Amino acid sequence: MAADDRARVPADISVPEMERLLALALERGGQFADLYFEHHRTSSLLLEEGIIRTASAGVTCGLGVRVVAGERTGYAYTDDLSPEAMAHAARTAAHIAADTRVVPPQPVSPATVERRYGPDTVSVLDLAARIAVLERAERAARAYDPRIEKVVATLTDETKQVRIANSVGILAEDVQPLFSIRVSVIAAEGGVRREGMAGGGGRVGPEFFDARPPEEFAREAARMAVTLLGAREAPAGPMPVVLAPGWPGILLHEAVGHGLEGDFNRKGTSAFSGRIGQRVAAPGVTVVDDGSIPDRRGSLNIDDEGHVPGRTVLIEDGILRGYLQDRLNSGLMKMTPTGNGRRQGYGLRHRGLPHRGRPYRAPGGGRDPHRQRSRHPHQGHAHRPRPQARRRHRRVLEGRPADSRRRRLAHPARLRDHGRRHAAVTARPGGDAVLVG
Repeated sequence: MAADDRARVPADISVPEMERLLALALERGGQFADLYFEHHRTSSLLLEEGIIRTASAGVTCGLGVRVVAGERTGYAYTDDLSPEAMAHAARTAAHIAADTRVVPPQPVSPATVERRYGPDTVSVLDLAARIAVLERAERAARAYDPRIEKVVATLTDETKQVRIANSVGILAEDVQPLFSIRVSVIAAEGGVRREGMAGGGGRVGPEFFDARPPEEFAREAARMAVTLLGAREAPAGPMPVVLAPGWPGILLHEAVGHGLEGDFNRKGTSAFSGRIGQRVAAPGVTVVDDGSIPDRRGSLNIDDEGHVPGRTVLIEDGILRGYLQDRLNSGLMKMTPTGNGRRQGYGLRHRGLPHRGRPYRAPGGGRDPHRQRSRHPHQGHAHRPRPQARRRHRRVLEGRPADSRRRRLAHPARLRDHGRRHAAVTARPGGDAVLVG
């Protein structure tokens, strides 16, 4: 092994090397093989009480080799991109998925990838400029109201470079930037302390702050915290809840999105298994997964198998139309891949699964009586949930209730009585909010 072999990155791997690795991966049989090269840079800054409390940066780099034979998958990985280490990973995956069926790999050629976002994120700013963004947010939050007691601002970014080569001859490459800014504000008065949070980001560069400066998020977080200081306890008992557009989509993701992933339905463990063509929601409800919206967090130029994500209609006017599919499940279910192949890294436990991209309910449509009544409930809550998605690796929804763990409300909920908007409400001490549906 040459002295500099361990310093190689995915961009250094030639197409002939990839073709040799694919041939090794299929030398003991198998129907399909792919190589997933990843180079992933991350950084994070946290400002608290006017000083940078934490700063971190990291790099991960490696190769995952997958061999598919029917329902069986052989997977091996390495963080050493020397020819010997990569060949060993390919042979290991081949042994795991050894099969009597042999499909020889095709010559690899680059595929054209349409760009839905640029390659840059806030990492193009130097350290001093990134710290200045957080300081601007803190100053704006403290200037909002003298009752602001504490401000925490974070700025995180990542840039992932992927190269995916497979045995059907496709080589897809992408640079996937992502950043987020979050501001948390605590206001205090008369022994009462309340928190507000706001943030934004996406697959965009520092030009994001031209349209949405950090002061915007700081003032919004401060407004929430100050508003909640005057909130009263929410009344007990069941009542309608009206959710504004936007982040409430996370409820759709948890209650519906995971249950529509192809592997759960193939195995019969989802409430939606075997129900294509049947009514699963009220008339007027259309659910779409769209990974093609420019600059958004859930959008991608290619998924982690090299497919191009598109607009997938899952539920149309209440009728189930399809599932989220990766290559393996779409082949086994004789359906078309939807560009939802997802890895969380090149490592062993991330060999690829179908996963939601950007699910949402399409606007308009329908005259469902429950939907109509919720527009102006006689008594209930109007609420926008906290703008942070709790990341849970995999939740299989088998008809069970959605997650019933307690959630704090960052956006103030408002009590409505006979159509009139009243003061903000907050969670009862020790109480849980449970969604029933």
